[in-house]
Amino acid sequence: MEDRKTLSKSFKPSWVWAIALGSAIGWGAFVQPVTWMSEAGPVGVMIGFLIGGLLMMIIAVSFGFLIRHFPVSGGAFTYAFISLGRRHAFISGWFLTLGYICIVALNATALSLLFKFLLPGVIKSLYMYNIAGWPVYGTEIIIATIALIVFGYINIRGSTFTGRIQYILCLIMLFTIIGLTFMVGFHPEGGIGKVTPAFPENVSPIIAIISIVSIAPWAFVGFDNIPQLAEEFKFSSKRAFSLIIGAIISSVLLYCLMVLVTAMAYKWESLVSAKYEWGTAFAIKNLLGPVGLIILVIATLMGILTGLNGFITSSSRVLFSMSRAKLAPNIFSKLHPKYNTPFIGVIFVVGISMIAPWFGRQVLTWVVDMSSVGVTVGYFYTCFTAYKLTIWGKKSNFTKKLMVKAPVIKFLSLLGIFVSVIFLLLLLIPTSPVFLGKQSLIALIIWIITGFIFYLNIRKEMNAVSEEEMSYLITGKMKFN
Repeated sequence: MEDRKTLSKSFKPSWVWAIALGSAIGWGAFVQPVTWMSEAGPVGVMIGFLIGGLLMMIIAVSFGFLIRHFPVSGGAFTYAFISLGRRHAFISGWFLTLGYICIVALNATALSLLFKFLLPGVIKSLYMYNIAGWPVYGTEIIIATIALIVFGYINIRGSTFTGRIQYILCLIMLFTIIGLTFMVGFHPEGGIGKVTPAFPENVSPIIAIISIVSIAPWAFVGFDNIPQLAEEFKFSSKRAFSLIIGAIISSVLLYCLMVLVTAMAYKWESLVSAKYEWGTAFAIKNLLGPVGLIILVIATLMGILTGLNGFITSSSRVLFSMSRAKLAPNIFSKLHPKYNTPFIGVIFVVGISMIAPWFGRQVLTWVVDMSSVGVTVGYFYTCFTAYKLTIWGKKSNFTKKLMVKAPVIKFLSLLGIFVSVIFLLLLLIPTSPVFLGKQSLIALIIWIITGFIFYLNIRKEMNAVSEEEMSYLITGKMKFN
């Protein structure tokens, strides 16, 4: 049995929280408030995010339970192996890798969009071609490429460097959003009195709220980055659950504050009807002037960069875990001789993400929408594994330490399975408000076929590894029950 490579324990609790929060709050939190209010109204959006956050907390119980007992990289990839074996582990890892890399690419292109809004003349000076109705500019590609290289280097430099920068960027984002809330809320022409009506006319409040709850897997993806970092915790894995809950609560707060800020700054129905390119920016600039716009741009920039950094970290860890288990090429488990980071995985993620801007944001959006299925599948595997490893009675068939908590975890993991299935159905049922659509379904089918072909190529080598050795390579234990 070969030696098992491990990552350095260097992540502090605050850094882990920042990775999760920064990954969850991205471009959408600052650009989408007007779109969300058009569907649900300001109150409907905030209630929807609150309910969505509570549903994510149910799923988080399973993550917290499993991280506590399996503090290794891999997340849902590891958990799928524990409960269902190597084939399901490959399926989970395949989808997670795609999902995380797509979000890296999406954040890189979002940075270009921010500059396009601020400096449209500069960005549009180098037009190249049009794909799926979306113009592609050379300057956008250059900006996205530079950002990817910078954060790829940060990740290669080590977890300490990555975590510290992520924490600083998150604090800046947090304080700028809170600052905007106070500035708009106490402005003579702004304030809570403008947040009317609560819901759109001719739309049932329940339907309006459901339309927002249905995007929860997309809105809160990022808290599941915490299990990817479990092997690098510089603290007890028992604290992981509280960090996940803290990240989800913080995400709900920031989403709601950005919706509230937009609604308090300008009549939201007028923003919807005017169809501004960036409604939130127009509303804040109209009320607070250039200073308010600068603060918003800083907050948005921090959201984009923290998402970029966080998902480069998590995607490289998934690749590392799969490679260590012989379910991906061995090169991805190669560690940097100085920094002890999975640098080949980082380079691969950055390199693949550099291709995305050349295809235009519209095509990338189709792939990202499809990747939501993979994240939701990861939620299902996690909850299923937690359910399988506990029993209803006072004694657990897994560990005596959970004599009291096992029934509670059993119930919540079962509820988490149900929630995961509902979210998956919402993505795949044509009448759903978040149905993937034709292009995204085609991308999903292509990715499944590609994964099947890749699986056939590695099946022989994978099956040559004994169950005990694979268990050791994935979990660090010869047996896990």
